[in-house]
Amino acid sequence: MAFSTILRRAASTVVPLAVRAIGTQRNYHSSLFASLKSNSLSQDVCWRTFLPALNFSSAAKRPSSDENLLRVIEDEIECAEQSDDHNRVEEIPDGFPFKIEDNPGEQTISLRREYQGEVISVEVHMPDLVTGEDEDDEDEDNDDDSERGTQSSIPLVVSVSKGSGPYLEFGCTAYPDEISIDSLSVKEPETSEDHIPFDGPDFSDLDENLQKAFHKYLEIRGVKPSTTNFLHEYMINKDSKEYLMWLKNLKKFIEK
Repeated sequence: MAFSTILRRAASTVVPLAVRAIGTQRNYHSSLFASLKSNSLSQDVCWRTFLPALNFSSAAKRPSSDENLLRVIEDEIECAEQSDDHNRVEEIPDGFPFKIEDNPGEQTISLRREYQGEVISVEVHMPDLVTGEDEDDEDEDNDDDSERGTQSSIPLVVSVSKGSGPYLEFGCTAYPDEISIDSLSVKEPETSEDHIPFDGPDFSDLDENLQKAFHKYLEIRGVKPSTTNFLHEYMINKDSKEYLMWLKNLKKFIEK
């Protein structure tokens, strides 16, 4: 009896202590949680206060090299705009046999006409301009090549087709008052990549009479010096327009 009484007293003494201890731990944890929560909130407020400044300080700023590049481009645009070529309108001469298709941003123009059931198409490329500064350096032993080397020219690809079958394709170079045929081949409308056709001999290796006959063949179809001389001026004008547009597109990209 005495022993059990002692145990009950001891237990009654220990339980309140345990409860107090648990309560203390709960209060401690609650205080700790509140403190952490308070610190988290204060840190959140701190970060929210700091973020705008961080965003502002990290905002993209154009490098000085880009600023210098922009100034150079703007100077070049101003110089190009002062040129007479970029806004000059070439009047199509009377009797010009082709319809011109000129798309801004492309380096070629297309010509097209019909002639006695044939379709003649011409792809005109940008001119190869010669200033004449290297004229004294040309080889005088080859008079024809020397003279052509000092003249501006435009490359042409001329196609003559009859319906949906094979067509002729001429590679030409147009000089002032003269057209040179560089190549001649018979093309198929659809040819697989594995098929390598025979394009014939070099045009300069053909019989001289045959060469003259093909020059006449193109002349009758409208590919003649009076046509190409106009195209030469037209393409110089287009080259200036495209260059100015290219510079403005560069400026837009750098400014972004």
